[in-house]
Amino acid sequence: MKKIFTFCLMLIATASFSQTIEELKEEKSIKEDSIKAIQGRVDDLKKQIDEFPGWKFGAFGTIGASFSEFNNWYGQGSPNNSAGNITFTVNPFAKLDREKYFWYNTGNINLSWVKYDDKDDPTDNKDFREASDVFNITSLFGYKIAKNLAVSTLGEYRTTLINNFNDPGYLDLGLGVTWTPLDGLVVVVHPLNYNFVFADNDAIFESSLGAKIVANYAKSIGDLKFNSNLSMFQSYESSDLSNWTWINSLSYTVWKGIGLGFELGLRDNKQEALNFATNNWDPAGIQPEPTFDNVDNELQVYTTFGLSYSF
Repeated sequence: MKKIFTFCLMLIATASFSQTIEELKEEKSIKEDSIKAIQGRVDDLKKQIDEFPGWKFGAFGTIGASFSEFNNWYGQGSPNNSAGNITFTVNPFAKLDREKYFWYNTGNINLSWVKYDDKDDPTDNKDFREASDVFNITSLFGYKIAKNLAVSTLGEYRTTLINNFNDPGYLDLGLGVTWTPLDGLVVVVHPLNYNFVFADNDAIFESSLGAKIVANYAKSIGDLKFNSNLSMFQSYESSDLSNWTWINSLSYTVWKGIGLGFELGLRDNKQEALNFATNNWDPAGIQPEPTFDNVDNELQVYTTFGLSYSF
């Protein structure tokens, strides 16, 4: 009789426990649906905020760093050395979009330093030295004359910060039109533009009148952010005074704004190529003196990869 009674209690407890599990699962399902509904309302509010006319600010960038130290590591050419690399890039923006006009401000900064200290060589440079040095800011104001077309004025300044600040420095000021065919795409065509060039060597660097074309595309897909900026100046005086720069930045957020970042920069500037060749020319050597006609104007390239942070 006692065994039968114990068996019945076990059945009741099992049934009660099973019922409780089912109730908990049902309650969990209801709460998950509630969370999804709340998240949906939050996303709708965020979308309304993003679409609300007014100033919008943001930035994303890349931070990379590496350090190493070797002592008595005889398998390599320099067994005692220390090395390091620090990279910092940021792409800030401030944009205002009204019914009749807009004002877009963007920037690109890329700075890096490298160090290699051979402890067995007392004559080498033990300090960090600049490796990449890019500074570019753009301000575009437009008055809308159609849905996707505006009369606009553009100011763009680019130079270096760490070394040779404003030598050279470029300031473009111009008038023309801006076309915005897609969300995130801005195309600027200014046939009236003056390219001011600031440099100590004014025999190579010359200011001139020309046409300015800028195309910027910025897109966010979930945690992926992409920005591509092409800036071109075509001189009316000589193609030797023309130049273009194309910078592409990519950031993927993994956790709380932290992720991976990549940046690729391309540039063509014959004045800079001639200035570099002239500064490194040996008059006693066999090479002829560099000129615009014989200078080797190779494509300028830089890449950056590392941790990124967006906000």
